[in-house]
Amino acid sequence: MKLLTLNTHSLVEENYSSKLEHFTDAIAKIQPDIIALQEVNQSLFSPKADADLFGYVPCGKNIVIRDDNHILQTIRRLSAKNIHYYWTYLPIKKGYDKYCEGIAVMSKSRIIQTKPLTVSKTDDKDKWKTRRIIGVRTEAYPKDWFFSVHFGWWKDDEEPFCFQWNKTCESLGNYEYVWLMGDFNNPAHIRKEGYDLMKNSDWYDTFCLAKEKDSGVTVEKVIDGWREESRSLKGMRIDQIWCNFKPSVKSSRVIFNGKNGAVVSDHYGVIAECERSEGR
Repeated sequence: MKLLTLNTHSLVEENYSSKLEHFTDAIAKIQPDIIALQEVNQSLFSPKADADLFGYVPCGKNIVIRDDNHILQTIRRLSAKNIHYYWTYLPIKKGYDKYCEGIAVMSKSRIIQTKPLTVSKTDDKDKWKTRRIIGVRTEAYPKDWFFSVHFGWWKDDEEPFCFQWNKTCESLGNYEYVWLMGDFNNPAHIRKEGYDLMKNSDWYDTFCLAKEKDSGVTVEKVIDGWREESRSLKGMRIDQIWCNFKPSVKSSRVIFNGKNGAVVSDHYGVIAECERSEGR
């Protein structure tokens, strides 16, 4: 089973159209089983895309998919290559005063259930610190939940990561097999902060479990949210894949970093190859 996560920084990126093509071409070649995407943007005033939504599975009522939605553009390009994914999209908040920013999950197998969760204290779309996650179950892996996540920062007094993490654990406590995939905004090399909290919560970092791996670094330059942190220049592993059980992980690799695929975002992605969970 191949799992891929990427903070897309979509629509905001310079040369976005060419980066979208690079991203789509890579997905067409690799065809991960599950793809978790963050910062999946659509313009606030782009026309509604009411037709040709190609495998879309709503995760709530009154969700508007607009024509320039990043995941919809990806799905359209893949469909043109005769490659089909099921997908769901959860809008979260206003971004840069002109985008609706959301998160998404794509699946090669049919999505049979979705679950959106608010994990921040606020649930106001006009507040940029609002945090929500979205999970899916699929026909291929009906016992597993795959969540796309984008958490806040450890040192944020208003919306601290520890609150969001504890809310996530509480909400998913009865779920037997869970994968959390995304931008955790907590560097793996910083002790006694968010990463250690997760590791001490009976969750497993697939990077640590992987038999084969690289450096794991997914951010190598200053990005929004880290501009006041000089340590961000050293390289951070903040895009991760965690699970609440201990699977066999063959490999964990950084992708879209200029070495393994073209750079398509201000984050690099992570692709992990894990044991299939069927029949557990």
